[in-house]
Amino acid sequence: MKPNIVLIYADDLGRGMLSCYSQRHYRTPNIDRLAAEGMRCTRAYGCALCAPARAALLTGVHDAHAGRWTFTRSGLYNEYLAGRQTQAQIEELLCNTGIRPREGDLFLAQIARQAGMVTGQIGKLEWGFSTCARDIRRHGWDYHYGYYDHGQCHGFYPPYVFEDGRRVDIPGNTDPGFGKGHYGPFPNGDVQHDATGRAVHSQALYDAKIVEFLRRHQEKPFFLYHPTQLPHGPVYFPDLDPQVAHNPALTQVEKEYASMVLRLDRTVGLILDTLRSLGLEERTLVVFTSDNGHWPCYEQPGRCYARQTLDEAWLDDVTTKFHSDRCGDILDGNDGMAGLKTSNWEGATRVPFLARWPGHVPAGSVSERLIANFDMLATVADLAGIPLPQGVTDGLSLLPALRADPEAPEHDHIVYSSHYGPSLVTRDGWKLRTFVRRNRILDFGTFGASLDELREAFTLQLYQLTDDYREERDLAAMHPEKLAELRGKVLQSCDGNLANGTPEAHFAFYPMMHM
Repeated sequence: MKPNIVLIYADDLGRGMLSCYSQRHYRTPNIDRLAAEGMRCTRAYGCALCAPARAALLTGVHDAHAGRWTFTRSGLYNEYLAGRQTQAQIEELLCNTGIRPREGDLFLAQIARQAGMVTGQIGKLEWGFSTCARDIRRHGWDYHYGYYDHGQCHGFYPPYVFEDGRRVDIPGNTDPGFGKGHYGPFPNGDVQHDATGRAVHSQALYDAKIVEFLRRHQEKPFFLYHPTQLPHGPVYFPDLDPQVAHNPALTQVEKEYASMVLRLDRTVGLILDTLRSLGLEERTLVVFTSDNGHWPCYEQPGRCYARQTLDEAWLDDVTTKFHSDRCGDILDGNDGMAGLKTSNWEGATRVPFLARWPGHVPAGSVSERLIANFDMLATVADLAGIPLPQGVTDGLSLLPALRADPEAPEHDHIVYSSHYGPSLVTRDGWKLRTFVRRNRILDFGTFGASLDELREAFTLQLYQLTDDYREERDLAAMHPEKLAELRGKVLQSCDGNLANGTPEAHFAFYPMMHM
Protein backbone atom coordinates (compact mmCIF):
# COMPACT_ATOMS: atom_id res chain seq x y z
CA MET A 1 0.00 0.00 0.00
CA LYS A 2 1.26 3.49 -0.86
CA PRO A 3 2.19 5.72 2.10
CA ASN A 4 0.03 8.59 3.32
CA ILE A 5 1.09 12.22 3.18
CA VAL A 6 0.16 15.03 5.57
CA LEU A 7 1.34 18.50 4.53
CA ILE A 8 0.94 21.28 7.12
CA TYR A 9 1.44 24.74 5.59
CA ALA A 10 1.80 27.53 8.13
CA ASP A 11 1.01 31.15 7.27
CA ASP A 12 3.69 33.83 7.79
CA LEU A 13 5.58 31.58 10.18
CA GLY A 14 9.19 32.66 10.45
CA ARG A 15 11.39 29.79 11.50
CA GLY A 16 12.66 31.78 14.48
CA MET A 17 9.23 31.37 16.07
CA LEU A 18 9.96 27.65 16.56
CA SER A 19 12.14 26.35 19.37
CA CYS A 20 13.63 23.64 17.14
CA TYR A 21 15.25 26.50 15.21
CA SER A 22 15.99 29.35 17.64
CA GLN A 23 13.00 30.50 19.73
CA ARG A 24 13.95 30.98 23.38
CA HIS A 25 10.86 32.51 25.03
CA TYR A 26 8.75 29.35 24.77
CA ARG A 27 8.87 25.80 23.43
CA THR A 28 6.93 24.36 20.48
CA PRO A 29 6.97 20.74 21.70
CA ASN A 30 4.93 19.10 18.95
CA ILE A 31 6.70 20.81 16.06
CA ASP A 32 9.98 20.06 17.86
CA ARG A 33 8.86 16.44 17.91
CA LEU A 34 8.85 16.46 14.11
CA ALA A 35 12.47 17.63 14.21
CA ALA A 36 13.50 15.12 16.88
CA GLU A 37 11.83 12.19 15.11
CA GLY A 38 12.63 13.32 11.56
CA MET A 39 14.64 15.85 9.59
CA ARG A 40 15.09 19.60 10.05
CA CYS A 41 16.10 21.50 6.94
CA THR A 42 18.09 24.74 7.17
CA ARG A 43 18.08 25.91 3.52
CA ALA A 44 14.41 25.60 2.57
CA TYR A 45 12.76 28.38 0.57
CA GLY A 46 9.15 29.42 0.18
CA CYS A 47 8.19 32.67 -1.49
CA ALA A 48 7.97 36.28 -0.37
CA LEU A 49 4.21 36.17 0.28
CA CYS A 50 1.29 33.79 0.40
CA ALA A 51 -0.41 33.68 -3.03
CA PRO A 52 2.74 33.03 -5.09
CA ALA A 53 3.91 30.52 -2.47
CA ARG A 54 0.72 28.50 -2.76
CA ALA A 55 0.79 28.66 -6.54
CA ALA A 56 4.39 27.43 -6.63
CA LEU A 57 3.57 24.67 -4.15
CA LEU A 58 0.57 23.42 -6.12
CA THR A 59 2.06 23.68 -9.62
CA GLY A 60 5.66 22.70 -8.95
CA VAL A 61 7.02 25.75 -10.79
CA HIS A 62 8.69 28.82 -9.30
CA ASP A 63 6.88 32.13 -9.19
CA ALA A 64 9.09 34.21 -11.51
CA HIS A 65 8.00 32.69 -14.82
CA ALA A 66 6.09 34.60 -17.49
CA GLY A 67 2.54 33.58 -18.19
CA ARG A 68 2.23 30.32 -16.25
CA TRP A 69 -0.64 31.52 -14.05
CA THR A 70 -2.23 34.66 -12.60
CA PHE A 71 -3.40 35.53 -9.10
CA THR A 72 -7.05 36.08 -8.34
CA ARG A 73 -8.09 39.17 -6.40
CA SER A 74 -9.07 39.32 -2.74
CA GLY A 75 -12.43 40.64 -1.56
CA LEU A 76 -14.69 39.01 -4.13
CA TYR A 77 -16.64 37.23 -1.40
CA ASN A 78 -17.42 40.56 0.24
CA GLU A 79 -19.73 40.98 -2.74
CA TYR A 80 -21.31 37.66 -1.86
CA LEU A 81 -21.63 38.59 1.82
CA ALA A 82 -23.26 41.90 0.85
CA GLY A 83 -25.73 40.14 -1.43
CA ARG A 84 -24.50 41.85 -4.59
CA GLN A 85 -23.13 38.66 -6.18
CA THR A 86 -24.17 35.05 -5.89
CA GLN A 87 -21.68 32.27 -5.28
CA ALA A 88 -22.30 31.07 -8.84
CA GLN A 89 -21.56 34.52 -10.28
CA ILE A 90 -18.26 34.76 -8.38
CA GLU A 91 -17.30 31.26 -9.53
CA GLU A 92 -18.05 32.20 -13.13
CA LEU A 93 -15.91 35.34 -12.80
CA LEU A 94 -13.00 33.45 -11.26
CA CYS A 95 -13.10 30.66 -13.82
CA ASN A 96 -13.07 33.05 -16.78
CA THR A 97 -10.47 35.61 -15.73
CA GLY A 98 -6.70 35.54 -16.09
CA ILE A 99 -4.54 32.67 -17.27
CA ARG A 100 -6.39 29.39 -16.91
CA PRO A 101 -4.85 25.90 -16.60
CA ARG A 102 -3.61 24.55 -19.93
CA GLU A 103 -3.91 21.08 -21.35
CA GLY A 104 -1.31 18.96 -19.58
CA ASP A 105 -0.88 21.24 -16.55
CA LEU A 106 -0.64 19.20 -13.37
CA PHE A 107 -1.35 20.11 -9.77
CA LEU A 108 -0.12 18.63 -6.52
CA ALA A 109 -3.35 16.90 -5.52
CA GLN A 110 -3.89 15.57 -9.04
CA ILE A 111 -0.66 13.61 -8.76
CA ALA A 112 -1.77 12.05 -5.49
CA ARG A 113 -5.21 11.24 -6.87
CA GLN A 114 -3.70 9.57 -9.94
CA ALA A 115 -1.93 7.24 -7.53
CA GLY A 116 -5.22 6.27 -5.91
CA MET A 117 -4.88 8.49 -2.85
CA VAL A 118 -7.86 10.26 -1.31
CA THR A 119 -7.08 13.99 -1.33
CA GLY A 120 -8.31 16.49 1.24
CA GLN A 121 -7.67 20.19 1.78
CA ILE A 122 -8.71 21.75 5.09
CA GLY A 123 -8.02 25.40 5.96
CA LYS A 124 -7.15 28.63 4.24
CA LEU A 125 -7.86 29.02 0.54
CA GLU A 126 -5.30 27.24 -1.62
CA TRP A 127 -5.14 29.47 -4.70
CA GLY A 128 -4.72 33.20 -5.28
CA PHE A 129 -6.64 35.66 -3.13
CA SER A 130 -10.08 34.27 -3.95
CA THR A 131 -11.02 30.78 -5.06
CA CYS A 132 -14.07 28.62 -5.74
CA ALA A 133 -15.18 25.00 -5.67
CA ARG A 134 -14.72 24.51 -9.41
CA ASP A 135 -11.04 25.50 -9.30
CA ILE A 136 -10.42 23.44 -6.16
CA ARG A 137 -11.84 20.36 -7.88
CA ARG A 138 -9.76 21.16 -10.97
CA HIS A 139 -6.67 21.11 -8.77
CA GLY A 140 -7.45 17.57 -7.69
CA TRP A 141 -9.03 17.78 -4.25
CA ASP A 142 -11.69 15.18 -3.40
CA TYR A 143 -12.64 17.04 -0.24
CA HIS A 144 -12.19 20.64 0.84
CA TYR A 145 -13.28 22.66 3.85
CA GLY A 146 -12.50 26.24 4.78
CA TYR A 147 -12.24 29.79 3.50
CA TYR A 148 -12.45 30.92 -0.12
CA ASP A 149 -11.31 34.55 0.31
CA HIS A 150 -7.93 35.79 1.52
CA GLY A 151 -9.28 38.96 3.10
CA GLN A 152 -11.71 36.96 5.21
CA CYS A 153 -8.79 34.71 6.26
CA HIS A 154 -7.48 37.61 8.32
CA GLY A 155 -10.28 36.83 10.77
CA PHE A 156 -10.42 33.69 12.89
CA TYR A 157 -14.16 33.54 13.66
CA PRO A 158 -15.95 32.90 10.36
CA PRO A 159 -19.74 33.26 10.21
CA TYR A 160 -19.54 30.68 7.46
CA VAL A 161 -17.06 28.45 5.63
CA PHE A 162 -17.41 26.27 2.55
CA GLU A 163 -17.41 22.48 2.51
CA ASP A 164 -17.15 20.93 -0.95
CA GLY A 165 -18.60 24.13 -2.38
CA ARG A 166 -21.56 24.33 0.01
CA ARG A 167 -21.88 27.12 2.55
CA VAL A 168 -21.76 25.98 6.18
CA ASP A 169 -22.86 28.55 8.77
CA ILE A 170 -21.01 28.55 12.11
CA PRO A 171 -23.37 29.12 15.07
CA GLY A 172 -22.25 31.92 17.37
CA ASN A 173 -19.90 33.53 14.85
CA THR A 174 -21.90 36.59 13.83
CA ASP A 175 -19.22 39.19 13.10
CA PRO A 176 -19.40 40.07 9.36
CA GLY A 177 -15.72 41.00 9.60
CA PHE A 178 -14.91 37.35 10.42
CA GLY A 179 -13.58 38.33 13.83
CA LYS A 180 -10.54 40.21 12.58
CA GLY A 181 -8.05 41.23 15.22
CA HIS A 182 -5.78 44.23 15.51
CA TYR A 183 -3.11 45.34 13.06
CA GLY A 184 -1.46 47.76 15.46
CA PRO A 185 0.70 49.55 16.26
CA PHE A 186 0.12 48.66 19.90
CA PRO A 187 1.13 51.43 22.33
CA ASN A 188 2.60 49.84 25.45
CA GLY A 189 1.85 46.43 23.94
CA ASP A 190 -1.79 46.59 25.06
CA VAL A 191 -4.54 44.78 23.14
CA GLN A 192 -8.25 45.55 23.36
CA HIS A 193 -10.67 42.65 22.97
CA ASP A 194 -14.28 42.42 21.92
CA ALA A 195 -15.64 38.87 22.01
CA THR A 196 -18.97 39.84 20.43
CA GLY A 197 -19.86 37.41 17.66
CA ARG A 198 -16.73 35.32 18.22
CA ALA A 199 -17.72 31.90 19.51
CA VAL A 200 -15.70 29.31 17.55
CA HIS A 201 -12.09 29.78 16.44
CA SER A 202 -11.35 28.62 12.90
CA GLN A 203 -8.49 26.39 14.06
CA ALA A 204 -10.95 24.46 16.23
CA LEU A 205 -13.10 23.92 13.13
CA TYR A 206 -10.07 22.70 11.20
CA ASP A 207 -8.97 20.38 14.00
CA ALA A 208 -12.33 18.61 14.05
CA LYS A 209 -12.37 18.15 10.27
CA ILE A 210 -8.74 16.95 10.21
CA VAL A 211 -9.44 14.23 12.78
CA GLU A 212 -12.62 13.26 10.94
CA PHE A 213 -10.72 12.99 7.62
CA LEU A 214 -7.93 10.87 9.11
CA ARG A 215 -10.34 8.48 10.78
CA ARG A 216 -12.59 8.17 7.74
CA HIS A 217 -9.74 7.32 5.38
CA GLN A 218 -7.46 5.30 7.64
CA GLU A 219 -7.94 2.15 5.54
CA LYS A 220 -6.74 3.67 2.25
CA PRO A 221 -3.85 5.95 1.22
CA PHE A 222 -4.56 9.65 1.61
CA PHE A 223 -2.99 13.05 1.02
CA LEU A 224 -4.12 15.64 3.56
CA TYR A 225 -3.16 19.28 3.00
CA HIS A 226 -3.71 21.71 5.88
CA PRO A 227 -3.02 25.34 4.94
CA THR A 228 -3.64 26.99 8.30
CA GLN A 229 -4.20 30.71 8.89
CA LEU A 230 -1.86 30.68 11.87
CA PRO A 231 0.05 32.72 12.86
CA HIS A 232 -0.86 35.34 10.21
CA GLY A 233 -1.95 38.63 11.72
CA PRO A 234 -3.77 40.61 12.77
CA VAL A 235 -3.23 39.62 16.38
CA TYR A 236 -6.26 38.30 18.24
CA PHE A 237 -5.82 35.50 20.76
CA PRO A 238 -7.00 36.45 24.26
CA ASP A 239 -6.69 32.85 25.54
CA LEU A 240 -2.99 33.08 26.36
CA ASP A 241 -0.93 29.91 26.36
CA PRO A 242 0.33 29.07 29.86
CA GLN A 243 3.92 29.05 28.58
CA VAL A 244 3.86 32.78 27.90
CA ALA A 245 0.98 34.11 30.01
CA HIS A 246 3.26 35.22 32.84
CA ASN A 247 6.49 35.85 30.94
CA PRO A 248 7.66 39.29 32.18
CA ALA A 249 9.89 39.78 29.12
CA LEU A 250 6.90 39.91 26.75
CA THR A 251 4.15 42.48 26.33
CA GLN A 252 0.50 41.48 26.01
CA VAL A 253 0.48 41.58 22.22
CA GLU A 254 3.71 39.58 22.02
CA LYS A 255 2.18 36.98 24.33
CA GLU A 256 -0.90 36.76 22.12
CA TYR A 257 1.14 36.33 18.96
CA ALA A 258 3.26 33.64 20.61
CA SER A 259 0.02 31.96 21.70
CA MET A 260 -1.11 31.90 18.06
CA VAL A 261 2.07 29.98 17.20
CA LEU A 262 1.50 27.65 20.13
CA ARG A 263 -2.10 27.09 19.03
CA LEU A 264 -0.73 25.80 15.73
CA ASP A 265 1.68 23.61 17.67
CA ARG A 266 -1.32 22.02 19.40
CA THR A 267 -2.80 21.13 16.02
CA VAL A 268 0.45 19.47 14.99
CA GLY A 269 0.29 17.44 18.20
CA LEU A 270 -3.32 16.49 17.48
CA ILE A 271 -2.35 15.23 14.02
CA LEU A 272 0.60 13.21 15.31
CA ASP A 273 -1.42 11.73 18.16
CA THR A 274 -4.28 10.81 15.83
CA LEU A 275 -1.92 9.09 13.41
CA ARG A 276 -0.44 7.14 16.31
CA SER A 277 -3.83 6.10 17.69
CA LEU A 278 -4.86 4.85 14.24
CA GLY A 279 -1.63 2.92 13.75
CA LEU A 280 -0.65 5.10 10.77
CA GLU A 281 2.65 6.60 11.97
CA GLU A 282 4.98 4.35 10.01
CA ARG A 283 2.85 4.67 6.87
CA THR A 284 2.70 8.47 6.88
CA LEU A 285 5.11 11.16 5.75
CA VAL A 286 4.37 14.36 7.68
CA VAL A 287 5.81 17.60 6.26
CA PHE A 288 5.61 20.93 8.09
CA THR A 289 6.64 24.17 6.42
CA SER A 290 5.50 27.77 5.81
CA ASP A 291 4.55 29.84 2.79
CA ASN A 292 6.93 32.70 3.56
CA GLY A 293 8.91 34.26 6.35
CA HIS A 294 8.10 36.38 9.36
CA TRP A 295 6.14 39.60 9.80
CA PRO A 296 6.04 41.23 13.30
CA CYS A 297 2.36 42.15 13.41
CA TYR A 298 2.86 43.12 17.07
CA GLU A 299 4.59 46.45 16.32
CA GLN A 300 4.88 48.73 19.33
CA PRO A 301 6.15 52.34 19.24
CA GLY A 302 9.59 52.56 20.80
CA ARG A 303 9.88 48.76 21.10
CA CYS A 304 9.34 47.00 17.75
CA TYR A 305 9.11 48.26 14.18
CA ALA A 306 8.86 46.55 10.82
CA ARG A 307 10.01 49.44 8.64
CA GLN A 308 12.16 51.47 11.03
CA THR A 309 15.07 50.96 13.37
CA LEU A 310 14.61 51.50 17.10
CA ASP A 311 15.89 55.06 16.71
CA GLU A 312 13.10 55.50 14.11
CA ALA A 313 15.28 55.74 11.01
CA TRP A 314 13.35 54.48 7.97
CA LEU A 315 14.71 51.40 6.22
CA ASP A 316 15.42 51.77 2.50
CA ASP A 317 15.84 47.99 1.87
CA VAL A 318 18.98 48.63 -0.17
CA THR A 319 21.62 49.80 2.29
CA THR A 320 19.48 49.37 5.42
CA LYS A 321 17.12 46.51 6.13
CA PHE A 322 15.22 44.84 8.96
CA HIS A 323 17.20 42.96 11.60
CA SER A 324 15.57 41.87 14.86
CA ASP A 325 18.18 43.53 17.07
CA ARG A 326 18.07 46.85 15.20
CA CYS A 327 14.27 46.98 14.93
CA GLY A 328 13.31 45.57 18.32
CA ASP A 329 11.78 42.17 17.56
CA ILE A 330 12.28 40.42 20.89
CA LEU A 331 10.81 37.18 19.47
CA ASP A 332 13.33 37.24 16.58
CA GLY A 333 10.84 35.58 14.27
CA ASN A 334 13.16 35.64 11.26
CA ASP A 335 15.91 33.79 13.13
CA GLY A 336 18.42 36.62 12.88
CA MET A 337 18.19 36.92 9.10
CA ALA A 338 17.64 40.14 7.19
CA GLY A 339 14.26 41.32 6.03
CA LEU A 340 10.62 40.39 6.43
CA LYS A 341 7.74 38.98 4.40
CA THR A 342 7.23 40.52 0.90
CA SER A 343 10.93 41.38 0.52
CA ASN A 344 13.66 39.28 -1.09
CA TRP A 345 15.98 39.20 1.90
CA GLU A 346 16.49 35.78 3.49
CA GLY A 347 14.10 36.45 6.37
CA ALA A 348 11.26 36.75 3.88
CA THR A 349 11.76 33.48 2.07
CA ARG A 350 13.91 31.02 4.02
CA VAL A 351 11.33 29.02 5.92
CA PRO A 352 11.08 26.15 8.40
CA PHE A 353 10.89 22.73 6.80
CA LEU A 354 10.50 19.56 8.85
CA ALA A 355 9.76 16.03 7.66
CA ARG A 356 8.96 12.92 9.69
CA TRP A 357 8.45 9.37 8.42
CA PRO A 358 9.56 6.70 10.91
CA GLY A 359 11.82 4.12 9.35
CA HIS A 360 12.52 6.26 6.28
CA VAL A 361 13.65 9.72 7.45
CA PRO A 362 16.54 9.50 9.96
CA ALA A 363 15.45 10.74 13.38
CA GLY A 364 17.14 13.93 14.56
CA SER A 365 18.84 14.55 11.22
CA VAL A 366 19.64 18.00 9.82
CA SER A 367 19.91 18.82 6.12
CA GLU A 368 21.67 21.83 4.59
CA ARG A 369 20.59 20.98 1.03
CA LEU A 370 19.00 23.70 -1.06
CA ILE A 371 15.28 22.92 -1.36
CA ALA A 372 12.14 24.84 -2.32
CA ASN A 373 8.40 24.59 -1.78
CA PHE A 374 7.94 23.79 -5.48
CA ASP A 375 9.84 20.52 -4.87
CA MET A 376 6.72 19.05 -3.26
CA LEU A 377 5.02 18.13 -6.56
CA ALA A 378 8.00 16.03 -7.69
CA THR A 379 8.22 14.55 -4.20
CA VAL A 380 4.60 13.44 -4.15
CA ALA A 381 4.98 12.01 -7.67
CA ASP A 382 8.07 10.07 -6.59
CA LEU A 383 6.36 8.79 -3.47
CA ALA A 384 3.29 7.78 -5.46
CA GLY A 385 5.26 6.16 -8.28
CA ILE A 386 3.86 8.55 -10.91
CA PRO A 387 6.33 9.50 -13.68
CA LEU A 388 6.25 13.20 -14.59
CA PRO A 389 6.48 14.42 -18.19
CA GLN A 390 9.58 16.43 -19.06
CA GLY A 391 9.30 20.13 -18.24
CA VAL A 392 6.26 19.87 -15.96
CA THR A 393 8.08 21.03 -12.83
CA ASP A 394 11.06 23.12 -11.75
CA GLY A 395 11.31 20.93 -8.67
CA LEU A 396 13.26 17.86 -7.63
CA SER A 397 11.99 14.98 -5.52
CA LEU A 398 13.00 15.41 -1.91
CA LEU A 399 12.73 11.72 -1.09
CA PRO A 400 16.41 10.90 -1.63
CA ALA A 401 17.44 13.87 0.51
CA LEU A 402 14.91 13.01 3.21
CA ARG A 403 16.37 9.50 3.32
CA ALA A 404 19.82 11.12 3.77
CA ASP A 405 21.10 9.71 0.48
CA PRO A 406 24.51 11.40 -0.08
CA GLU A 407 23.91 11.14 -3.85
CA ALA A 408 20.53 12.88 -3.70
CA PRO A 409 20.07 15.43 -6.50
CA GLU A 410 20.21 19.09 -5.53
CA HIS A 411 19.34 22.34 -7.24
CA ASP A 412 22.17 24.33 -8.74
CA HIS A 413 20.11 27.38 -7.84
CA ILE A 414 16.57 28.47 -7.08
CA VAL A 415 14.71 31.67 -7.97
CA TYR A 416 11.81 33.44 -6.28
CA SER A 417 9.96 36.71 -6.79
CA SER A 418 9.20 39.52 -4.34
CA HIS A 419 7.80 43.03 -4.23
CA TYR A 420 11.38 44.21 -4.78
CA GLY A 421 12.09 41.89 -7.72
CA PRO A 422 13.55 38.40 -8.09
CA SER A 423 16.42 36.81 -6.21
CA LEU A 424 18.57 33.81 -7.02
CA VAL A 425 20.33 31.60 -4.45
CA THR A 426 22.94 29.02 -5.47
CA ARG A 427 23.89 25.68 -4.00
CA ASP A 428 27.25 27.06 -2.86
CA GLY A 429 25.76 30.06 -1.05
CA TRP A 430 25.86 32.90 -3.56
CA LYS A 431 22.84 35.17 -3.72
CA LEU A 432 21.91 37.72 -6.36
CA ARG A 433 19.31 40.20 -5.14
CA THR A 434 17.45 42.71 -7.27
CA PHE A 435 15.77 45.88 -6.13
CA VAL A 436 13.11 47.39 -8.38
CA ARG A 437 12.84 51.13 -8.79
CA ARG A 438 9.08 51.18 -9.10
CA ASN A 439 8.81 54.52 -10.86
CA ARG A 440 10.85 53.05 -13.73
CA ILE A 441 8.84 49.81 -13.85
CA LEU A 442 5.74 51.91 -14.52
CA ASP A 443 7.47 53.26 -17.64
CA PHE A 444 7.85 49.80 -19.18
CA GLY A 445 5.76 49.26 -22.27
CA THR A 446 3.45 46.47 -23.33
CA PHE A 447 6.34 44.20 -24.25
CA GLY A 448 8.29 44.62 -21.05
CA ALA A 449 11.69 46.28 -20.77
CA SER A 450 14.85 46.38 -22.82
CA LEU A 451 18.16 45.41 -21.25
CA ASP A 452 19.20 49.08 -21.04
CA GLU A 453 15.95 49.94 -19.27
CA LEU A 454 16.42 47.04 -16.90
CA ARG A 455 19.92 48.15 -15.96
CA GLU A 456 18.53 51.53 -14.94
CA ALA A 457 15.45 50.14 -13.22
CA PHE A 458 17.10 47.46 -11.07
CA THR A 459 19.81 47.60 -8.44
CA LEU A 460 21.75 44.32 -8.27
CA GLN A 461 23.39 43.14 -5.06
CA LEU A 462 25.58 40.10 -4.45
CA TYR A 463 26.00 38.23 -1.17
CA GLN A 464 27.80 35.09 -0.03
CA LEU A 465 25.42 33.63 2.54
CA THR A 466 27.84 31.00 3.80
CA ASP A 467 29.76 33.59 5.79
CA ASP A 468 27.30 36.50 5.69
CA TYR A 469 24.13 35.16 7.29
CA ARG A 470 22.75 38.67 7.91
CA GLU A 471 23.36 39.89 4.33
CA GLU A 472 25.47 42.84 5.40
CA ARG A 473 28.28 42.77 2.82
CA ASP A 474 27.34 43.52 -0.80
CA LEU A 475 30.08 41.94 -2.93
CA ALA A 476 28.83 43.09 -6.33
CA ALA A 477 31.76 45.45 -6.94
CA MET A 478 34.32 42.83 -5.81
CA HIS A 479 33.01 39.98 -7.96
CA PRO A 480 31.79 41.39 -11.30
CA GLU A 481 32.18 38.05 -13.08
CA LYS A 482 30.00 36.22 -10.52
CA LEU A 483 27.49 39.06 -10.70
CA ALA A 484 27.31 38.75 -14.49
CA GLU A 485 26.97 34.95 -14.30
CA LEU A 486 24.11 35.06 -11.84
CA ARG A 487 22.44 37.96 -13.62
CA GLY A 488 22.27 35.80 -16.74
CA LYS A 489 20.80 32.91 -14.75
CA VAL A 490 18.13 34.99 -13.05
CA LEU A 491 17.16 36.65 -16.34
CA GLN A 492 16.81 33.24 -17.97
CA SER A 493 14.78 31.97 -15.00
CA CYS A 494 12.46 34.97 -15.37
CA ASP A 495 11.89 34.03 -19.03
CA GLY A 496 13.81 37.03 -20.29
CA ASN A 497 12.30 39.83 -18.21
CA LEU A 498 13.18 40.53 -14.58
CA ALA A 499 9.83 42.26 -14.14
CA ASN A 500 8.29 38.77 -14.12
CA GLY A 501 9.95 38.37 -10.74
CA THR A 502 7.39 40.64 -9.04
CA PRO A 503 3.91 39.54 -7.91
CA GLU A 504 2.39 42.53 -9.69
CA ALA A 505 3.24 40.90 -13.02
CA HIS A 506 0.85 38.04 -12.21
CA PHE A 507 -2.35 39.71 -11.06
CA ALA A 508 -5.39 39.14 -13.23
CA PHE A 509 -7.56 42.03 -14.47
CA TYR A 510 -11.18 41.91 -13.30
CA PRO A 511 -14.25 43.70 -14.66
CA MET A 512 -15.48 46.54 -12.49
CA MET A 513 -17.48 45.44 -9.45
CA HIS A 514 -18.79 47.15 -6.31
CA MET A 515 -15.44 46.88 -4.55
